[in-house]
Amino acid sequence: MEPIKGTERKTMDAFIANLLLQGGANTAIVCIGAAFLGGGGGVVGVFALLRRRALMSDALSHATLPGVALAFLAGTFLFQDPKALWLLLLGAAISAGLGVAAVQWITENTRLPEDAAIGTVLSTFYGSGIVALSYVQTLASGGQAGLGTFLLGSAAGLLQGEALLIAGLALAITIVALLVFKEMALVSFDTGFAAATGISVRTMDLLIMGLLTAVIVVGLQTVGLVLVIALVIIPPAAARFWTHSLVAMVAVAAAFGAVGSYIGVALSASFAHLPTGGIIVLVLFSFFAVSILFAPRRGVIASVIQRLRLSRKVQRRQAVLALSAGQINASQKAALQRWHVLDKAGVLTTAGAEEFGATVLDEAMWAQLLIDYPDEARRLDGYGVDDISAALSGDLVAELKTRVQAGLTTNPNERPA
Repeated sequence: MEPIKGTERKTMDAFIANLLLQGGANTAIVCIGAAFLGGGGGVVGVFALLRRRALMSDALSHATLPGVALAFLAGTFLFQDPKALWLLLLGAAISAGLGVAAVQWITENTRLPEDAAIGTVLSTFYGSGIVALSYVQTLASGGQAGLGTFLLGSAAGLLQGEALLIAGLALAITIVALLVFKEMALVSFDTGFAAATGISVRTMDLLIMGLLTAVIVVGLQTVGLVLVIALVIIPPAAARFWTHSLVAMVAVAAAFGAVGSYIGVALSASFAHLPTGGIIVLVLFSFFAVSILFAPRRGVIASVIQRLRLSRKVQRRQAVLALSAGQINASQKAALQRWHVLDKAGVLTTAGAEEFGATVLDEAMWAQLLIDYPDEARRLDGYGVDDISAALSGDLVAELKTRVQAGLTTNPNERPA
């Protein structure tokens, strides 16, 4: 067991060194490049998610495969280095652009819905890419070794120049997205208002698709075309649980994407035979899992706690109202004693008397609102549950209070315990 423990210790030490950018110059640059890529993917992904283009990003990623294979073939016959990253990325970009154009044409010129068009293009392009890649593998040149890493990603195979190219392109994508942030935000939330202010919705949609294509193409070597969709979908999906603000959502999504990609590459470089794309996706999913469980407002745990608090609030209110009507049962009485609204003798405590009066008055005001302003009352989600002062304006609350308070008895000594 000692050799195994020793190996695990060395691997963990290597992982820590990679996280601290002390695992070698090449690994450090690749980690930083991946962080830039993840951050850019998070920023662009927010707008793709808001514009409901998540499925399109999947089609784009799969549509890059024939471009990669054909670019390799072109490089084999025209250049000395058929696996030059710039050439393969150029081929992927052209192929992805053709995929987008195909989806647009099918959607606009046929009766097929967008999801059917996306499915058709995705399967056709990916199938042709597999055929082309199979042909590439039969070539006797030998230069095709490692080309399959574009499927699942392999950061370990990146050279420093390639990593810097990826980082630079990712930074450029992020800068462009931030420069048109206001326009894309308007289009994402209100296309009618955006068009009225002179913004071309179609141009913004094409720009979002262009940025999305750029992220997918740039991320091929690091994450792989099968999993690169995770860079633009998981970070914004996780960020959505933490905030209602678009600016904050973009910032959190960028942080999730950058940190997740950074940690994923560090893990992949430390543990042998672990595909970079798969590790990055798992790290990003861990962020998503934490978000969906522990986010303070929208998380599962917070939602359960909120429902429990609401249930207790309703039960407490119903018990107090039953007390005011003289129809309280044994379980409600016991609950009020447990909540110190009633003492052991069944008499209202000092705090309980205040709560009794406030609850009875609040209920009467809700009833008066239903009589005077029925439409307003029906539009309120918290009717009869929330305090009316938190649901209505101060003037309306004062008006309702004046109307009901004169004939309302709130003296606990006049109510049966």
